[in-house]
Amino acid sequence: MTYILWAIIFVLGIWIISTYNALTALRLRLQNAWRQIDVQLKRRYDLIPNLVETVRGYMQYEQDTLQKVIEARSRAMASTGVKETAEAQNILTQSLGRIFALMENYPELKADKNVLDLQEELTTTENQIAFARQYYNDLVTQYNTKQQIFPSNMLAGFFGFQPSEFFEVAEAEKALPRVNLSLSR
Repeated sequence: MTYILWAIIFVLGIWIISTYNALTALRLRLQNAWRQIDVQLKRRYDLIPNLVETVRGYMQYEQDTLQKVIEARSRAMASTGVKETAEAQNILTQSLGRIFALMENYPELKADKNVLDLQEELTTTENQIAFARQYYNDLVTQYNTKQQIFPSNMLAGFFGFQPSEFFEVAEAEKALPRVNLSLSR
């Protein structure tokens, strides 16, 4: 009888240790994924002033738009936490989109090699941010699921593990683009 009790205590101890370690490992992977997003955002922040300065001379009448991009960049850099950062990034993305849309009105700007290079760098960075965000959100799902399923949910609460927030995408980015393939103009 004593051996059975010791075996149960041993199995329970192993389960507690393995569950705690799994939750801790997921939390650390989640923190690392957030740091990877930070790296890409820093790269984005570094490219934006170069783009603004390069297009400023061409876009004489669009100074207000350029100023809004700089302000959005400053707010994004100052943001903290997942939700606030996501909101600030969405505003910055919209501001950059306006610049790229306005650039279509300036043929000499579209032909400038520096502008094209910066635009390509920003596009690559945006793609890397999207991949990093997807990876982060996948880890958030795993981490939050591990905390909510039985029986690990008992240990998660006991050891103070808290659910993580998703890096949400703006509603505007979720919308499907409308394509008109009709032949009439």
